[in-house]
Amino acid sequence: MAKQFMKGNDAIIVGALAAGCRAYYGYPITPASEIAHAAALHFPALGGVFIQAESEVSAINMVYGTAGMGIRTMTASSSPGFSLKQEGLSYCAGAELPCVVVNIDRGGPGLGNIAPEQADYFQVTKGGGHGNYRLIALAPNGAQEMCDLTMKAFDLADKYRNPACIMADGITGQMMEVVEIPEAKPLAVDHSSWCVAGTPETSGHLVSSIFLESTDLEEHNLKLDRKYKEVMANEVMFEEYRTADADLVVVAYGVVSRIVYSSIDAAREEGMKIGLLRPITLWPFPSAPIAAHAARGASFLAVELSTGQMVEDVQLAVAGKTPVHFYGRCGGMVPKGQELLAEYRKIMEGGN
Repeated sequence: MAKQFMKGNDAIIVGALAAGCRAYYGYPITPASEIAHAAALHFPALGGVFIQAESEVSAINMVYGTAGMGIRTMTASSSPGFSLKQEGLSYCAGAELPCVVVNIDRGGPGLGNIAPEQADYFQVTKGGGHGNYRLIALAPNGAQEMCDLTMKAFDLADKYRNPACIMADGITGQMMEVVEIPEAKPLAVDHSSWCVAGTPETSGHLVSSIFLESTDLEEHNLKLDRKYKEVMANEVMFEEYRTADADLVVVAYGVVSRIVYSSIDAAREEGMKIGLLRPITLWPFPSAPIAAHAARGASFLAVELSTGQMVEDVQLAVAGKTPVHFYGRCGGMVPKGQELLAEYRKIMEGGN
């Protein structure tokens, strides 16, 4: 298998093309612009479509239209641009259209800065737009996963006819690593039962999210809810490191999880029993394994590039059985291993 040294942002396009995506619509924004640059280079060369839309609002609506044709399609942005896509994402979820959207998080709120953050967690995992809907959300922690999880996102989007999101921080998007280039997958997805393709066979299909009768809209919402429960039951992804005997389980994702790995090894050398649980799917969230560690008496530390968002899902999973601590940096600041080690010592010594 071929390997190439590339940015995480570029690896997203490698994964998208290997997954059979052939339509990209977007607007450049730091630190996600390389995704659009790579799409502009490679999509037309492979017979696909690249359009730099006039806005993020236009881009997500182009995705809506292309997804309605049964074509694998995507867009990407960073935090302020992702905010602009929320209405369109609600429409896509309501119309049950499979698509992939990427958010390379930067500092906020507002214009903030272009440094890495994870403060879009609520927006991505709780549904930033209106209505009862969810995004399937995956959080890579390196360039290889930026590629591989993008491919996974397309498969999940098709399986559940729902938008899927890749949520990564600015560091993961900008860092360069060796990536194994995957082989292109033959597309075996049949959208003919619902898509509108301009053919006689699909002329009776209607792609819409409007239900004017309250009884019809309630029925549709309950149908979506059943689908989301199926996602929660079947698609949770996570990774554990040295958690079997851990008195303190650190919960972290994205670039933060990479820092936690080495800090845990250092803590173990000092005799502290600490492990890492890394959510790979932010939604559905790995509540069950967290609850299992809480049941055996482990306490928890959520480490995030925010003032505290994922920590609320950890608290819900723990359900008050054991303490849940939080350590966060924000505004583009990233914790160092020694910082985390000091936090472990404080918690293990009984501090808050």
